[in-house]
Amino acid sequence: MIGSFRNFAKTKFAGILVFIIIIPFVFWGMGSMFSGGNTNSIAKVNNKNISTQEFIDHINDSGIPEKSIRENLDNNIIEELLTSLISTALLDLEIENFNIIYSKNSLLKRIKKNKNFLDDNKSFQRIKYEKFLLENNLSAPQFELQLKGRELQKKLFDYIGAGTVAPQFMIKRLFEEENKKLEIEYINLQNFYKKEEDIDEKDLKNFIKNNEDKIKIEYVDFKYAILNPQNLLGIDDFNQAFFDKIDQVEIDISNEIQFENIISKLNINSVNVSNFKFSSEKKDIEKKIFQSRNTNIDIFEYENDYVIYNIDKIEEKTPDLKDIQTKNEIIELVKQKNKFEYNKKLLEKIRDKNFNENDFLKLGMNQIKKGKINSIRDNKKFEIDAVKLMYSLPISSFTLINDDKNNIYLAKIVNFKNENLDNIDENYNEYLNKEKSINRNSILVSYDMLLSDKYNITINQKTIERVKNFFQ
Repeated sequence: MIGSFRNFAKTKFAGILVFIIIIPFVFWGMGSMFSGGNTNSIAKVNNKNISTQEFIDHINDSGIPEKSIRENLDNNIIEELLTSLISTALLDLEIENFNIIYSKNSLLKRIKKNKNFLDDNKSFQRIKYEKFLLENNLSAPQFELQLKGRELQKKLFDYIGAGTVAPQFMIKRLFEEENKKLEIEYINLQNFYKKEEDIDEKDLKNFIKNNEDKIKIEYVDFKYAILNPQNLLGIDDFNQAFFDKIDQVEIDISNEIQFENIISKLNINSVNVSNFKFSSEKKDIEKKIFQSRNTNIDIFEYENDYVIYNIDKIEEKTPDLKDIQTKNEIIELVKQKNKFEYNKKLLEKIRDKNFNENDFLKLGMNQIKKGKINSIRDNKKFEIDAVKLMYSLPISSFTLINDDKNNIYLAKIVNFKNENLDNIDENYNEYLNKEKSINRNSILVSYDMLLSDKYNITINQKTIERVKNFFQ
């Protein structure tokens, strides 16, 4: 699934400064072919060819399972991997252009200072280094080459972003923006949503009718048997004979032996369950079988036992309001739908500037509360994202916010009160570094745009298609 690639991307690429990777692939053009139809090249950066073999090696080094690549061909995973390789090529050209070097001695010092390779006395341990290489399936030259590449990239970005100066007034402004006191008025919208006692049978039937395809309930018929030393061997100990029987069950399942035949050979009884509908009150073992219903027959560990099960039938049915649990679930869905629609209409009014002070007072009446937020990091009352949203809005504006219990509030920004920053304040250095980082990132974004103009990047689309065909 694409999720497995995204999870990889969050970890594998996280250590690389990938701002260049955000250069949109479409900027480079996808239709150009190289003169002479060079099938050994998949891309070209100015006069530098990127060979198909380099790209295949890049894919192999990425660590993404072949199955994940195959499943995500339509989600442009090949193009994304090629983008990352081209980005690396761009960085290499820039490093060469600026004559940036990283000596072998610097590399060795970097390795010997890595905390993963140090003992309790902060001394480098070769055995820890070698263990790390083995666990990550790397040779020393491979790891050192990767590390050198990252350090060269870091030096490049340091070089590009060097010399940034944070003016005093910008440091002061950043501090004030993040630490100003925010005065708000807010209304808890809970009392404006449809309550359970206001939902009648007609509401429930209409909801089911309008959402019939979305809310069908799965009912499952299945059989299962618990396997343990007592019912297989008549003893309480887990010995080799018991595990041999479990191994045989797994072999029988893989050979597509019928559930009844397996149980019969073991001479144990099974439990039959009909019309099973998932609910928190059901037995844990049966809930687990329901959750595994997409596999027709299987065996799994459960506490101190093994369980073999067989799914006989899965049927989707329209919710039955005579079932109390089902009825309560539909009532909750109706409540949530009403809540969503109420919030949506209110947000649309605010967005379209059709909600004003009079509307706020009329809606709130005697339910309006006043509050103060001490900084952009103050999440004692409201979720931190809601706080950041309010800090981004002007005075007298309205918005919807939430707390950590998922209560929704209509909030009005009443006033901001600035805090002054003293040069000797203990927070000064923190905000000095923050402002420097903001300025540096701004420079790097501009540098990113410069690279897109500086280099002519062409893609061999036919070679990309051949690579995709390899995985199909």
